[in-house]
Amino acid sequence: MKKRIKHPVLEKLKVENIGAEGKAIAKHNGLIVFTTNLVPGDVADIKIRSKHKNYMQGYPVKIHKYSTKRITPFCDHFGVCGGCKWQQLQYEEQLRYKHQHVIENLKRIGKTDLPEINSIIPSGKQINYRNKLEFAFSDNRWFTDKEIRSDSKNLSRKALGFHIQEMFNRVLDIKKCYLQEEPSNDIRNAVRDYALENQLDFFNHKKKEGFLRNLILRNTSTGEWMIIFSFYKEEKEVISGLLRYISQEFPEITSILYVINPKGNDTINDLSLRLYKGRNYITEEIGDYKFKIGPKSFFQPNTALTGTLYKIVSEFSGLTGDEIVYDLYTGIGTIANFISGYCRKVIGIDYIPEAIEDAKENSRINNISNTEFISGDVIDIFTEQLVMQKGHPDVIIVDPPRSGMHKKVINKLLTLKPVKIVYVSCNTATQARDINLLSVNYRISKIQPVDMFPHTHHIENIMLLETL
Repeated sequence: MKKRIKHPVLEKLKVENIGAEGKAIAKHNGLIVFTTNLVPGDVADIKIRSKHKNYMQGYPVKIHKYSTKRITPFCDHFGVCGGCKWQQLQYEEQLRYKHQHVIENLKRIGKTDLPEINSIIPSGKQINYRNKLEFAFSDNRWFTDKEIRSDSKNLSRKALGFHIQEMFNRVLDIKKCYLQEEPSNDIRNAVRDYALENQLDFFNHKKKEGFLRNLILRNTSTGEWMIIFSFYKEEKEVISGLLRYISQEFPEITSILYVINPKGNDTINDLSLRLYKGRNYITEEIGDYKFKIGPKSFFQPNTALTGTLYKIVSEFSGLTGDEIVYDLYTGIGTIANFISGYCRKVIGIDYIPEAIEDAKENSRINNISNTEFISGDVIDIFTEQLVMQKGHPDVIIVDPPRSGMHKKVINKLLTLKPVKIVYVSCNTATQARDINLLSVNYRISKIQPVDMFPHTHHIENIMLLETL
């Protein structure tokens, strides 16, 4: 039997900084101590849970002095659900640390010369700013300390909420979330109450059994709502009863869809969705443009700042009307359609076929005729043969997933050597890694961070690269 290591409590450590992953940083005898739920200036006793060669990790057990930068968190789930970790930090300070992290990542990982970085554009809304949330059902609920003290034996073990960080098989039951406007909470709570009253089986993530699996809520600024249920197995009467109830209780829901997902993972991009009510899409308006958003399609999560983001991309591109632009990872063609009026032609590529169909439809809706969209993996589609057919790019816009660009795509950019590359990213670490590889042919001329994700350490960053 492996001997359990007893780690100490380090007393009265002062938090000095915040790390790139949002963890608070203190020091003890020259070692960095990463901790949670603290802000710079706090003085606290920290219980160590793991010790490594160059650092330790722990959590606060007692706060002796509160920082002047600290504010009271607004959410009852703060500190447990794992989201919105910076609620206790003044918003102005959040922006300052995010700006610092952009610089640190680009210098440490990118290892290239930087121009002056523009001030972060703040989010006008710090709560209710997200247009999409995904919740998990679980029969293995995570009980908080307060619930345990109040006798958790009398509480249901079923939960509908967010996965506990680093514990995918445990879910925190969410009563009120401040990320999405109402009736988001009302819908989720009604779904849970119906499921409990009708004794529906919640999913078990370890055993891979159960019925109710996931719930996705999407909304637009135009007042439309899309609800997507993910069920582990087909139970037609039970599904019909649940969907009928939600449809009747919330007539404002524009679209209700569901999917049967018997796989080992939660992704639904490779599965067929079934429409129960309304249309299989919702519509959004950004400036003068309208966009059709399907259930599998990516759309920037902070709608209020999306138009600002696209304007910056357009400005960085410096289009004069005669350029050929390639928009890699185009999604539903939002950026491609947004900039189409300022260039000769835009070619968008994305791996999700349904998103490409939405992109084409979005061009049609907006009476745009100089766009072309191609479905497939960027690695396979974005080739020299394609460029010979469609024209050499003057500008390439990339907005890849958090993992960044594949090295093969970067090599293709280096080979084609467009005059400008506009790189949009929600992960400055992978963005900096890619910039380092591109630096043999490119210099960074402009950097604009945008705070699409208040109360988190995440930041959207736009960079303009120009040939040396």
